[in-house]
Amino acid sequence: MLSNEQDAEDCLQETFLRAHRAYPRMQGEVNFRAWLYRIAGNTARTQLKRRLRRDGREIDLPDEEGAASQQADAGLELRERLAAVRTAVRGLPFKQQQSLILRKYQGLSYAEIGAALECSPESARANVYQALRRLRSELAVERQE
Repeated sequence: MLSNEQDAEDCLQETFLRAHRAYPRMQGEVNFRAWLYRIAGNTARTQLKRRLRRDGREIDLPDEEGAASQQADAGLELRERLAAVRTAVRGLPFKQQQSLILRKYQGLSYAEIGAALECSPESARANVYQALRRLRSELAVERQE
């Protein structure tokens, strides 16, 4: 979500600090996984806002150096397609982007995503669906060009 390994590590530390501070206030039966994802999402959102204010420009995705070194044999076409996917995901509304990442990359259920994003499971499902539909549409248009 942050597109920067250093920022992601900072957010991870901040997430666990916030969780540690908030844990004594927990009451009743809580879905700790969703609770922790909510803290992580809020921390990432705060970090993105800070970066936008600091840089005063659009957030760049990680440069291709890391991916290129791991996939040196992959070829130019694959790197271009990966860049197109990154750009398309970056263009999604934040809630759709977060829902998609939590579902497809973290394997959370819609109920867990809903709890993490403070919305209903149906809303979480709709966000993932809309994100996938939008990505398919944008990537299909780019392939035709």
